[in-house]
Amino acid sequence: MLIVQVHVKVRPDSIGAFIEATRENAKNSLLEKGIARFDVIQQADDPSSFILIEAYRDDDAPARHKETSHYNIWRDAVDGMMAEPRTGIKYINIFPDDKKW
Repeated sequence: MLIVQVHVKVRPDSIGAFIEATRENAKNSLLEKGIARFDVIQQADDPSSFILIEAYRDDDAPARHKETSHYNIWRDAVDGMMAEPRTGIKYINIFPDDKKW
């Protein structure tokens, strides 16, 4: 299990469009065999800050995800909405056991 937190800072005038595009990407990402979870959260005290929490079943799943049409549509759609480049941090799962995801 590989878990990635993608930190995204969005321009204030693009928040609604970012949410719409990201919701569509997340919904389609959950259909991928290699993805166990795909959460999108928005910071309560800074609505322009988001974290995408992506839980992959194996180390190759992120690369497969980036080959999907929905990811590429999302990436191109939100590129101009970013206030700064997005960053990703990779984690390994400790609990619950991978089989419980």
